Amino acid sequence: MVQWLAMRWRLQEIDCLPEPRPAGGPGRASRHQPFMLSRTVRSTLAYVLLAGALAASMACQARGESDDAREFDLIVQGGRVYDGHSDAMKPADVAIAGDRIAAVGDLGTASASLVIDARGKLVTPGFIDVHSHAGESLTRAPLNQAQALIAQGVTTIVINPDGGGPVDLASQRAELEAASPGVNVIPLIGHGAVRSAVLGMSDRAPTAQELERMQGLVRQAMEEGAFGLSSGLFYAPGSYATTDEVIALMRVVAEHGGVHSSHIRDEDSYSVGLVSAVAEIIQIAEGTGTTGIVSHMKALGPESWGKAAACIEQIAAARERGVRLFADQYPYEASSTSLMGALVPRWAQAGGREALLNRLRAPDTRARLLVEVRENIQRRGGPSSLVIAAFAPDHGLEGQTLEEIAREQKASAEETALNLVEQGNASVVSFNMSMDDIDQIMRQPWTMTSSDGGLTLPGVGKPHPRNNGAFPRKLALFVREKKTVTLEAALRSMTALPAEVFGLSDRGVLRKGAAADVLVFDPTAVRDRATYEDPHQLADGMSAVIVNGVVALERGEVTGAVAGKVLRATAARNESE
Repeated sequence: MVQWLAMRWRLQEIDCLPEPRPAGGPGRASRHQPFMLSRTVRSTLAYVLLAGALAASMACQARGESDDAREFDLIVQGGRVYDGHSDAMKPADVAIAGDRIAAVGDLGTASASLVIDARGKLVTPGFIDVHSHAGESLTRAPLNQAQALIAQGVTTIVINPDGGGPVDLASQRAELEAASPGVNVIPLIGHGAVRSAVLGMSDRAPTAQELERMQGLVRQAMEEGAFGLSSGLFYAPGSYATTDEVIALMRVVAEHGGVHSSHIRDEDSYSVGLVSAVAEIIQIAEGTGTTGIVSHMKALGPESWGKAAACIEQIAAARERGVRLFADQYPYEASSTSLMGALVPRWAQAGGREALLNRLRAPDTRARLLVEVRENIQRRGGPSSLVIAAFAPDHGLEGQTLEEIAREQKASAEETALNLVEQGNASVVSFNMSMDDIDQIMRQPWTMTSSDGGLTLPGVGKPHPRNNGAFPRKLALFVREKKTVTLEAALRSMTALPAEVFGLSDRGVLRKGAAADVLVFDPTAVRDRATYEDPHQLADGMSAVIVNGVVALERGEVTGAVAGKVLRATAARNESE
């Protein structure tokens, strides 16, 4: 285009030269006079050349938004491209220069230092996991390489969910950057962390001054680049907060255009019930003008099975009123959390762990706890549905059900559970969801894909297989086998939709200028291998995974490259706009 403009200027300059006067006076030609085209001919020639240059420029753009003679750092060649803008999957090449996509289209004879053959494969934006517990693990080698995420095609994760994480996001950012994460990181500020910093584990409302301090901590985090607030209203201390408290904090988040991602107050019948808990998130979003996200949306436990439809209707009605509401979901019938979070009532946790242990030592209080823990075990599907995933005091219990452990200890399931909590708590996997509810939630166009997982060293514990398999499982089981959703809908839930929700203007899409997070895979072959019995197996089917222009997986093997970035909300929303 620069050459075209220069040529146009030069031709106009020539056309405006004055006619030379004959040397011998009027009417006499000089034999030394240079040959000159007439003004009409010159003008015609100029426009012919300009038209040709413009046509050539347009043809060049049609071939691939760039000169096909240019050399790039990397070209993904010959694949079918899902670009995140539409459901269409079209043959195209994707060129990368540095950490950006330089061109998408037919690149003809363009060359690159590295060419990835994508013939017969699908090329998509990198997947975005909107609910991840991997933040702390990314600060430690070798987990910083995030191999379990890379093998799934995940290139970006949202951390500090459920109200957790640190209050000091600047320090967390520095620690992550020093560790060189293998994936991009989107931080939230946790409501529970903020509340604990001001109120500890107190089960009471904050004073006006305390609420101002909490708002100040949230404002500081948003100014440091947080993308919004996460809350864990099911867990202590988040469960001690009123709706008005969360609204007061979300008004600060609203000043910065952030989101509210919430583990809702109840996913079963522990307190307010599932439907009322979803209504609370709607109230917060509508009252503050912010985006609300129901984290890992589910109907947990037999008493709540079938209630997904009512929750979907609530959200759909609110969206029709203009409320920005979304959900995320992991594609499994089992959930996972701490044993304390699953079974111990919140009143018993007020004041912290030492206060809880004192209550357990008091006979009357322990008797009350045994009754409530027994009820909560049934809410989770019974003692045979609860499997110990990790227990530091005795790794031998990992992989056993609460029922099996109780039998060995010759105690009731509820007594066994409290004994474990006294020794040091545990994490559990519980089988408590119905496939019909899962299918209904997944079909909604506002449901994103997440893992709710973390990163663990191979062979350590019996964690939930979602850590290693959530995204390929959705493609294998719910797209190919069950046909719950189409491939296009699944891809949107993993790429363009989360990018839209979190304001990522340059991720979740494949276009010139976007961040070079790119996947190459066979959609008929990608699959999860992690199981409840063997949860550490990496996923299969990714041919190439590129993070910010760097190849993190090639020919199905992780490379160990660490090219992730800790993103800032303001920069992410302004990038490439």
